[in-house]
Parts: sequence; structure tokens; C-alpha cells
Amino acid sequence: MNQINPIAKFRNPYGNQEIEFQEVIFDGGSMPMMRLRIRERGARFTIFDIDPITAKFWADEMLKWVNSHSELPENTEEN
Repeated sequence: MNQINPIAKFRNPYGNQEIEFQEVIFDGGSMPMMRLRIRERGARFTIFDIDPITAKFWADEMLKWVNSHSELPENTEEN
């Protein structure tokens, strides 16, 4: 059975989607993957399983975008 380890869970305040980050370790010893699980309204899900290299690229690009909008207020987590 695959092992799923929770990393983070939060809600997008502008679209009300529930977003989860999980580490997935598949049976058979393959590389651990990061699962991004987005729950839309109702029961609709979008799921991405990404490798560490893709996760780093995605994170770097998001961070560049955040840094280009330095006028935004600090994040206040309400989980």
C-alpha cells in the first residue's frame, strides 16, 4: 500500500479551494513524489504528482513572482 504523509493543508481565500501538499511513497521503492491535491467545490479534485526537480522549479518560479510583488502584506496563516 502506498504511504501518504501530510505536509500542509490550507484554503485559497479567493476561490475557496482546499489545497493539500502530501509526500507520496509508492509501493515498489520508486522516488518519493509531492502530491498537490486541489479540491474544488463539491467532489471535484485536481491532483498533481511531481518529482523533486519539478517541485523545486515550481517553487522557485512562485517565489520569483511573490518577490516581484513586494507590496503585498505578510502572510497570516489561519489553518
